[in-house]
Amino acid sequence: MPVWLEAALWGLVGGGALLVGALVAWFVRVPQAVVAAVMAFGAGVLISAVAFDLMEEAADTGGLAAAAVGFVGGALAFLAANAALARRGARHRKRSGEQQPSEDEQSGSGAAIAVGALLDGVPESVVLGLSLLSGGVVSVPVLAAVFISNVPEGLSSAAGMKRSGRPARYVFGVWVGIALASALAAFVGYAALGDASPQLTAVITAVAAGAILTMIADTMIPEAFETTRTWTGVITTLGFLTAFAIEVAGS
Repeated sequence: MPVWLEAALWGLVGGGALLVGALVAWFVRVPQAVVAAVMAFGAGVLISAVAFDLMEEAADTGGLAAAAVGFVGGALAFLAANAALARRGARHRKRSGEQQPSEDEQSGSGAAIAVGALLDGVPESVVLGLSLLSGGVVSVPVLAAVFISNVPEGLSSAAGMKRSGRPARYVFGVWVGIALASALAAFVGYAALGDASPQLTAVITAVAAGAILTMIADTMIPEAFETTRTWTGVITTLGFLTAFAIEVAGS
């Protein structure tokens, strides 16, 4: 199988986890406490991937300066895009309660939520494609982190969409579209940077890492803390430890 096609397929697997979560939320009434706990766990998994896979890889590949520039740049880019989407109704796109506005309450919020969900998923998929550049094999810890964290993201966000009265065609149209976009992003991450310098690869990897960490702090942790409260830190720690164990086992 061509490596570029493998990159797209792994991106589809990672993005497809969002669709799995959405399907569960639509057909099964999951208690909000469970949604929040799984979200906290997924946040811990992603934090571990950012620290031990993305930033470590970026620093080793292009040096600390390139990694730092990309990391801060990714955080600022996500902040700016997220702020713009929040003004259009996408602030609570990962919330499973009644925080998401309906289209009647805020016109255009449906499109903003869809774009926001895409914004959350693309950096992770690009990283999957980048991981194939070294040795042609996907990074198992990164893939595990993306999949484990995407299931609760899709579950929580879809539950909130359903509560706000959005129809099934909108909900599943969003998640199918994002799964396909994830495949494209992973392909682009591999194909566009195959001949890139180590410094550029490091910067792009760190940009994705900064965007992911900012997304965790801005959207995942607030949803988790709203219900799990003082248990949020412990559950997040368990998620971190799980991903770290996968990293150690694979090294």
